[in-house]
Amino acid sequence: MLRSFERLLDPFPPDEAPLPPKGLASFLWACTRGARRYIAALAVLSACVSVYEAWLFSFLGQIVDLLTAWRAGQDAAGQERGVLWGIAIVLLASIVLVTLRTMVQHQVLAINLPLRLRWDFHRLMLRQSLSFFSDEFAGRVTTKVMQTALAVREVLLTFVEIVLGIGVYFITIIALAGGFDPRLMLPFIAWILLFGLAMLYFVPRLGKVGQEQAHARSSMTGRITDAYTNITTVKLFSHTRREAHFARAAMEDFKETGFRQMRLVSQFEIVNQTLVVALILAAGGYALWLWEAAEVGTGAVAAVTAMALRINGMSHWIMWQMASLFESIGTVQDGIATLTRAAKVQDAPGAPALEITRGEVEFRDVRFNYNGERQVLDGLDLTVRPGEKIGLVGRSGAGKSTLINLLLRFYDLDSGQIRIDGQDISRVAQDSLRGAIGMVTQDTSLLHRSIRDNIAYGRPDATDAEIREAAAHAQADGFIRELSDPQGHTGYDTLVGERGVKLSGGQRQRIAIARVMLKNAPILLLDEATSALDSEVEVAIQDSLDEMMEDKTVIAIAHRLSTIAAMDRLIVMDQGRIVEQGTHAELLAKNGIYARLWRHQSGGFLGEENDEALDSLG
Repeated sequence: MLRSFERLLDPFPPDEAPLPPKGLASFLWACTRGARRYIAALAVLSACVSVYEAWLFSFLGQIVDLLTAWRAGQDAAGQERGVLWGIAIVLLASIVLVTLRTMVQHQVLAINLPLRLRWDFHRLMLRQSLSFFSDEFAGRVTTKVMQTALAVREVLLTFVEIVLGIGVYFITIIALAGGFDPRLMLPFIAWILLFGLAMLYFVPRLGKVGQEQAHARSSMTGRITDAYTNITTVKLFSHTRREAHFARAAMEDFKETGFRQMRLVSQFEIVNQTLVVALILAAGGYALWLWEAAEVGTGAVAAVTAMALRINGMSHWIMWQMASLFESIGTVQDGIATLTRAAKVQDAPGAPALEITRGEVEFRDVRFNYNGERQVLDGLDLTVRPGEKIGLVGRSGAGKSTLINLLLRFYDLDSGQIRIDGQDISRVAQDSLRGAIGMVTQDTSLLHRSIRDNIAYGRPDATDAEIREAAAHAQADGFIRELSDPQGHTGYDTLVGERGVKLSGGQRQRIAIARVMLKNAPILLLDEATSALDSEVEVAIQDSLDEMMEDKTVIAIAHRLSTIAAMDRLIVMDQGRIVEQGTHAELLAKNGIYARLWRHQSGGFLGEENDEALDSLG
């Protein structure tokens, strides 16, 4: 039976969740998508259980009155049967109510709801633009995805249990006290008003400090994660102490918010205890006064006193639950800023898939700057013919990598157009655009998965034979067979570590080349594709690269000019413009910038040109 309830709410809905709204109430409402009927059922069941718990005090009063009647020798047989049957029915019904409530809360919602939210939030983050991740710590984003989902669950369940369930409980308590004598309602009404005022003062303050604490927690986690992610750099520069103190600064901020929170909690608890003591004295004393005046029975004194004592324990629980509620609200509010941010690069409504017929790439009057800070490309025009192989040459900052990023539509243009086979890439689906492009980068990152999974990332449906063939073409099969990891995996099943840290730079590069070979996309981008390879391996792999480039449109970036000298055309860029273009021989004959770079380059690296060449590019 429990498993059947666990299957009622799907934690992984296939449909994409829309971008949540920014308001707190509307964000929470959006988070209940698919679970609203179960939350409503939980609210009704909690209210029923609250009525049951309050009703027990009425039975207590009736039992005390029966005992008093028996001691006085009065005949109360008829009343006795009614009270006992009433108690039996209520107690048996409570088993059903509590069973249903706990199964809805714990089987349907407790695990499925936060998992469902994490699933939706994670997919939202994966749809974010590249610029979003350039401005955020990965650990900070992860923390917000994880803790916001839990905080939403806590807000919803606590609201149902406290605001609805306990609200109904107090209303029932007051009504039952009034059933003995309307005047007995007064102490409870006064306590509720004073307790409500205390919450109006403390709870919003707890919510505000809770939001600050959530922000401090995510910053602290982000800094710690950043140090672990870049541990090689930290060790290389002997900055373990520096990183520890960098994280400590965030921990200090977290500590301050924690102390402020605990000060408020202590003040709230002192005020709360004062109020419940006053309630016990007022309710119990007033009931005794009325009993002494023979205006209420002994049962009324027992029931009212029991109610006040119950509220004594319950009020502390309510206080902590309300503090937790507003801490969770603070966490949700902190997460909203990240999770509701729309992606800068979005598909046009109903965007069709890109159709590659020839592989022609056109840049028309392309202008682009990063956040209005620096003009990187300024009116650039370039056409790459179908099947043509071009090389991009220029100093760092000339705009070469930006041109590649714009072709992949990691960023949108300020003006101009980029077309592939006559189709404006801003009007086609991004996934289809990137699916038609294969790219090998200089800084190759691998996923912390097996070698096989990393190569198959280029084409997930590839067979094992195709994966091994691609690895062999990339001169990677030999070292892959010798790999192993501490978990006992060997060969293609070996886990590569976070970002592929267990492999050398050359090994990672060959895995990346194998991945792109397997993808076999019609447009190929090479950004220093062989920079991490030694000369012997580069020579061995060159034939495979030449084979991979056949019948493809190729755009290659290389600081080592010798690696792209054989391209069909070389494009020399400077300050976001094309300043020269032609074949290697044509550019040498022009005796311009490229010719000077070629003459002055020692070993084929732009970083070693002399001042004359640098001046010529300026």
